[in-house]
Amino acid sequence: MLKMVVEVYRKPGLSVEEFEDYWLNKHGPLVQKYGRAMGMKRYVQSHNVPSEAIADFRKMRGWPDPCEALAEVWWESEEAMLAAMNSPEGQEASRILAEDEAKFCDMTRISAFLSKEHEIYNDL
Repeated sequence: MLKMVVEVYRKPGLSVEEFEDYWLNKHGPLVQKYGRAMGMKRYVQSHNVPSEAIADFRKMRGWPDPCEALAEVWWESEEAMLAAMNSPEGQEASRILAEDEAKFCDMTRISAFLSKEHEIYNDL
């Protein structure tokens, strides 16, 4: 499996509550509707939970402030992702999702990368 991690920032002028509500309750259903056309196997939204302890930890380490949220999208492989994204259905789905993202995301700050997970520790 291949995962894309997207660092998400809210659009200027939106409150945190407006951003999170739109992303979860408007954009989320669009991903459910169009994810298959894009070849997705899994999609997860991770919303930031404010924490003074974590803010202090970042400061202690000299880390910058984090993005406001993360999206994770899984595909079977890079080849499967590209095949789906280059299909007419995948291109249309991508266009629809990108148009919607511009309604609640700061498109000048979003960043993404592909990743391969290496589980090092699991005590679940």
